[in-house]
Parts: sequence; structure tokens; C-alpha cells
Amino acid sequence: MKRDEITEYVENWIDAWNGRDVEAVLAHFSDDVRFSSPVAARVAGNRTVTGKAALRSYWLAALDHVEDLRFTLDRALWDDERNELAIVYYRDVNGQHDKACELLTFDRSGQVAQGEAMYGVA
Repeated sequence: MKRDEITEYVENWIDAWNGRDVEAVLAHFSDDVRFSSPVAARVAGNRTVTGKAALRSYWLAALDHVEDLRFTLDRALWDDERNELAIVYYRDVNGQHDKACELLTFDRSGQVAQGEAMYGVA
């Protein structure tokens, strides 16, 4: 990805999450995506969710427990060799503030094939 593509992708990703638009986020994910998250373990019963339909169900179920949600971008990092995007951002969720990172690995068609969410300290 070129820098302007990364910027556009990340801005759209942040806007989609802030608007709770799961379909806009999922539009960039492959049908057989694998996504891991500590929240998935609680909500979906497994740390890793496989498939776009399962990821949709997990994210919608997780959002059911969220009254207030706001992501603010810190920075984005692209690894050209790994086709991997790291989105580092601040999360405000139901009054809790912390820093997070999502690692998204893209396949040859430009879709996210694998993702991992990590949440940090305030």
C-alpha cells in the first residue's frame, strides 16, 4: 500500500468504528478471515473467530454491551514485506480509556486475511 492508501484506509476504519458501522469495517475483510481478540474470548467463547459471518456476529454482540465508543488514531505503520498494517489508537469505551493496536494482514487481493486486536494500559 502507498502512504495515501494507508491514510485513507485508516481514516475510514476509524470513522466506521466511531459510527458503529460494522459492515463498512467488514467490507475490507476476506470471507475466510481469522481474527483474534481478548474480547472475542469473552463474547464469542473463543479468542479466534474464523470467517466474515462469525466476525460480524462477534462484533455486533460486542457492540451490544457498548454505550459509548470513540477511537482516536495515534499512528499507522505499514510493513511492505509482510503486507501488514498496524493501527495504533486510543479507545474510549464506556468511560474506560486505553491504548490499542490492531494488526491487519492483507492477502494478494487487498482484503484482510488475518487480524489481531491488542489492548493496553491507560
